[in-house]
Amino acid sequence: MKHPKLILFFCLCLATTGMQTAMAASPKKKTPYKGYRFSLFIYGNTDSIMYLGNYYAGGTYAFDTARISPKGMFVFEDKERELKPGLYFFTNPSGNYVEFAVYGNEKLNFHFDTEEPGWQNNMHVKGSKENELLFRYHQINRRIYKTIDSVKSFMTDSNEFEAFRRKQLARMDSLKMSIIESNPNSLLSLLMNATREPAVPTEDTNGNKLSSFQRWEYYMDHYFDYSRLDDDALIRTPDMIFHKRLNYYLDVCLKNAPSETIIKYVDKLIDKARPSKENFRYLVHTIAEKYLQSNIMSYDAIYVHMVNKYIASGDCFWMSPTTIDNNVKRAEIWEKLLLGKPAPPLIMRDDKGQVQSLYNLNHKYTLLVFWSPTCGHCKTAIPELYQRFAQYRDKYDIAAYAILSEPDDHTRPLWHEFIKNHNLDWINIDGGEANIDWHEVYDVETTPQIYLLDKDKKILAKKLSANTFEEVLRAIEHIE
Repeated sequence: MKHPKLILFFCLCLATTGMQTAMAASPKKKTPYKGYRFSLFIYGNTDSIMYLGNYYAGGTYAFDTARISPKGMFVFEDKERELKPGLYFFTNPSGNYVEFAVYGNEKLNFHFDTEEPGWQNNMHVKGSKENELLFRYHQINRRIYKTIDSVKSFMTDSNEFEAFRRKQLARMDSLKMSIIESNPNSLLSLLMNATREPAVPTEDTNGNKLSSFQRWEYYMDHYFDYSRLDDDALIRTPDMIFHKRLNYYLDVCLKNAPSETIIKYVDKLIDKARPSKENFRYLVHTIAEKYLQSNIMSYDAIYVHMVNKYIASGDCFWMSPTTIDNNVKRAEIWEKLLLGKPAPPLIMRDDKGQVQSLYNLNHKYTLLVFWSPTCGHCKTAIPELYQRFAQYRDKYDIAAYAILSEPDDHTRPLWHEFIKNHNLDWINIDGGEANIDWHEVYDVETTPQIYLLDKDKKILAKKLSANTFEEVLRAIEHIE
């Protein structure tokens, strides 16, 4: 089943009247009861099927189905299944939906009734104080926005209307803080807090003006201050509550940051989430996978760090021994290929049968290339790379050690033909016989793979293309 995209009303500012005393703070215990029974009646409903689902990180998942009873009721019941804390929803094939909370220590025996249209705004619930607060929030929030819309229809002075609108939004923000303070242990407060932005100061405690970098550091240090990273419910919320905020933190706030800076902030984030097994698991998996797949050459160090600190240490309780071993093995290989590390020595024969040692090339720079004429991308990338190499080889003393990555009887004739047709006048290496298993040592799973080494064969750059090779060289040599 394809589920409709679900949108959380919490993105709207809170508006309520007298809500701050709507319910007492929920108990801190958040372990759900085993088994559940939810009944739903919708006045005016014409659908015969209803689905029950939950959010998880960036997705929505339906896990139960109910058919309408002769009395017009949808009943979801499972005496064995345990529902974990978070935001759940009912939805039908027509795309209508309504969200509700599973949180605290409430027994999961709720009855909901509403009417068409507008399930969320007409909802009533029995058996759940959490959801009484939730639905009252939606209803009053909607009334405030309707008031703003109605005033707009007759208030002709745009400045006057804007002042009215700002006043209402400021009042709503104030009341939002009231409900958070009065109901700190509710799911509603958790959701509202999770999207709060830190207030970044412009001056330090001595009155000195903060630089833009200092303000950025403050923002990064306090970005998740209001998010309950230690609460399992956070992962079962709509994507803008946690999933998208995490991506924004990594992709925007930390964009192009040095690997050591990213490591500093992700460690701090993961440490805050340790009390929650689910959030800890999600963060470690997401961050490790992100930097495993990154095409930024220096970010290999982040993946290596994630494996050494969290996976090899035994913290990843959800991983199988095989998965752990595979990650650890890859990290061990990558750690030897990090920027600044010496390239593993290579001794192989060239296309004329002569022995060639990588470390015997006494040049200022060496291009180390793994490629094959059967690789579709190599067919365009290698000639482009060679053109850049030929352009700069003499002026900047560059050698090239270009290895055939598929040294078999089928590929070798194609390799010789490709070398001839494209005049690849660099050291062409047949990878069939070598001093090491270079496929494993250099982690050559895809081609082309291109490294730039310095005079001591230390890795200056990797994951290069023809263009990025030229960009790196021009930056190192200060070429205008």
